[in-house]
Amino acid sequence: MFDLDRWREIFQSINKNRLRSVMSGFTVAFAILLFTLLFGIVSGLSNSFKGAFADDAQNSMRVRVWKTSKPYKGLQTGRRIQLKNNEYDFVKEEYENKIQYQSARIYKNFTLKYKNEASNYNIRAVNPDHQFLEKRIIDEGRYLNERDVKDNAKVIVIGRLIKEDLFGEKPALGKRLNVNGSAYLIIGIFSDEGGDNEERTAYIPVSTAQKIYGNNDYISQIVLGYNPNLSLDNAIAFGNKMERDLRKRMNIHPDDQSALSVRNMAEANKGVGQFMFILYVIVIFVGSGTLIAGIIGISNIMIFVIKERTKEFGIRKALGAKPSSIVGMVVQESVLITTIAGYLGLSLGTYILSLESVKEILEKYFIKDPSVSPGVVIGATAILIISGLIAGYVPAKRAANIKPIVALRAD
Repeated sequence: MFDLDRWREIFQSINKNRLRSVMSGFTVAFAILLFTLLFGIVSGLSNSFKGAFADDAQNSMRVRVWKTSKPYKGLQTGRRIQLKNNEYDFVKEEYENKIQYQSARIYKNFTLKYKNEASNYNIRAVNPDHQFLEKRIIDEGRYLNERDVKDNAKVIVIGRLIKEDLFGEKPALGKRLNVNGSAYLIIGIFSDEGGDNEERTAYIPVSTAQKIYGNNDYISQIVLGYNPNLSLDNAIAFGNKMERDLRKRMNIHPDDQSALSVRNMAEANKGVGQFMFILYVIVIFVGSGTLIAGIIGISNIMIFVIKERTKEFGIRKALGAKPSSIVGMVVQESVLITTIAGYLGLSLGTYILSLESVKEILEKYFIKDPSVSPGVVIGATAILIISGLIAGYVPAKRAANIKPIVALRAD
């Protein structure tokens, strides 16, 4: 493998057939270039899908209600459906083993004021588990806890941008914030990867909102995270069963999506997974087809080279060269051409994907941060070596089987 004389002969052969070697190598380089670009684009699409759901846990479900659009059991259309603590407790007790996190949610829009600074912000009244369902990152202090909910505490966790709006560079933790006329203690400040809107949101205990802003047990939504040990199919089945049970419990028509619906991330994840799988299959099919064309091209070049060197191989065999040495030399030449050409294509493709101008263009088509993973590079290396072996083996076998007397008579 590391015989210098053999490598010298290989390079001399490539140099002698430069045009043919370049043309056959070009096909392989183009195949790998196309392969790299397509994989990068598919990777960018995958990043876009992940970014679209970055604000929520990947195992989240949301139970939403509105008005009925279909009559049911003598009840008329247009009936307002209202979730209450009873429904929240029912879900928690009935599906305890299938739930990782659970929180109620109540939406409010209040004026938050600190000294002379004031503005309107979205307020969400929630349970402590909500932190993990929306992946909030606590920068200072803490999030809501069970004691806050039990005590109907007037405490609030504010987003990073609310802190900047109302306090500027001054510390906000531990300060009293006027929330729609009531004083709340700031116990935490959070940041979020979901964007500015999320960081201009604040959280208070769900029990506090129910007591102060309604004196009832109403909730807007039930948000939960299913057990991550569940498969996607089992998680989807769980969501469907919970929806059926809630419809039955609240006297809602089985097909009335307006009245009650469950947004299940398992369904979205399964759909995205199937879509990405189809894209990868298409990429592999297109790339493989082009690569096969390159392999055939290199194989034809090697056959031509062997025909030109028939006498040489005959002399080698007459002088005692083993067939395996001839096979090895031809295969090494094929692998060398394939590997060099392939890595040129891979390098060019990686470079193109790294250009900021290309990234900006692709981002307009929802392709974010296209790149090629180390796994793809390793896979490409294996494919190139195997391709070179395939391209060189058949002509190499033919060269090894040449009889010396026949080879010496060849023109």
